[in-house]
Amino acid sequence: MYGVGIVKGLGVTLKHFIATYVDDLRWLGHRYYNPEAFAVRQSPKARGIFTVQYPEEKLTLPEEFRYIPFLIYDELEDGTRQDRCVSCGICAKVCPPQCIWIVRLDDPETGRPIPDPADFFIDVDICMNCGLCSEYCPFEAIRMDHDYEISTYDRFAENIYDKEKLDRPASYYASIRPRNYAFDEATIVEKKAKKAASEAARKQRAAEKSQRTNE
Repeated sequence: MYGVGIVKGLGVTLKHFIATYVDDLRWLGHRYYNPEAFAVRQSPKARGIFTVQYPEEKLTLPEEFRYIPFLIYDELEDGTRQDRCVSCGICAKVCPPQCIWIVRLDDPETGRPIPDPADFFIDVDICMNCGLCSEYCPFEAIRMDHDYEISTYDRFAENIYDKEKLDRPASYYASIRPRNYAFDEATIVEKKAKKAASEAARKQRAAEKSQRTNE
């Protein structure tokens, strides 16, 4: 029958409209700005209005949510910090909009590159939040952040992030992406174990070769 779909749609709207007030009574006027009630509103048990009263209320972000990349450093026992980034440039090469650029330094004595970036820049207005830089980084040094509130009046002064703005401790990464952090740490341990085994095998071969030479 012509118009039945419209009537059904209006019926759904009316149902949610009424359920909103019923839920307000159930929560005794604390439907908004209440962590418990807000958690229910984001679950399959939600009834009534679904509008989030931003910025007083904010949606709980899933772990895989990604926005602007950030750089990770490890906090050492002596209080210093060690950057994971070795300025290899892979992230800049795979970046589709080419919004990453790195300032490298060379050792003045040997002329070889220093595995530590002098500076690191990301134009966050150009960044497309694809996460390729994070995916291709071989040192687990760059990962995607959850911070999406970066609006500003001056793009050139605020939205070209330097190394100081991008640096975050590994503990921060663990707090926003616990499962990914655990996977990355396991990968790092595995890589170190393989490197140690390879080095031990190399030393063993060298010792055997030296022994045969002496004989």
